[in-house]
Amino acid sequence: MDIFNREIDGGKGFDWGRTSSDYAKFRDIYPPVFFQKIADRGLCVKGQRVLDLGTGTGVVPRNMYKYGASWVGSDISENQIAQAKELAQRDGMDIEYIVSSAEDIDFPDGTFDVITACQCFFYFDYEVVLPKLAKLLKDGGRLVILFMAWVPADDAVAKASEELVLKYNPKWSGGGYERTPVFVPEVAEKYFDIESRDNYDIKVPFTRESWNGRMKACRGVGASMTEQEIALWEAEHIKMLSATPSDELEILHHAAAAILRKK
Repeated sequence: MDIFNREIDGGKGFDWGRTSSDYAKFRDIYPPVFFQKIADRGLCVKGQRVLDLGTGTGVVPRNMYKYGASWVGSDISENQIAQAKELAQRDGMDIEYIVSSAEDIDFPDGTFDVITACQCFFYFDYEVVLPKLAKLLKDGGRLVILFMAWVPADDAVAKASEELVLKYNPKWSGGGYERTPVFVPEVAEKYFDIESRDNYDIKVPFTRESWNGRMKACRGVGASMTEQEIALWEAEHIKMLSATPSDELEILHHAAAAILRKK
């Protein structure tokens, strides 16, 4: 299902379902510390029920499963959820997955101790979603907004990869990331207090193949280009990566989190 948003990619449509197989293989890139920081705050741990919005292929529930929480993952894409179910079953994880947009999520009030949203919160209609999430949370429940992105200004490989995406998809607005705290919309103040923020740099390891896959599975490539455009982009990207000094890459990323407590 194509998604259209005038604020994203100049309104050009994108569909995560078109890149689900690459997403499942190459987008599970978050280092262990990314998840450990959440658990260290007593969130997404044993005894809690957690809803992960925009779960994609279930990256957050699968990586945090070991901490003992009971998970539900939701995503608007049927293909993404199909991949999430397959990966959870492969690893023997009991995770519930449902197809739903964040705006249409439907559970009884007070169902969850924690709600997470990783790499997806900016896609939501805040006026609809935030009051709904507040109702879904128990008293004192937390909303955890997570984000991680490469920093092209300080990483030559990331910068060159971005430039190549823009060559084939000039409307892509996902490039040029600069370090910034997680955005918390003003409407959130009606329902939540900001409990904490976290921001830190981290180098994420890739091979040439996995970095190509990571870029191919981004919104600007696999989710929005035609098959012919993807093929041309990938051939040029692989050629570019072959010139790197080593097959072992470390791409500089910036990670950010905001933890909001229900009022």
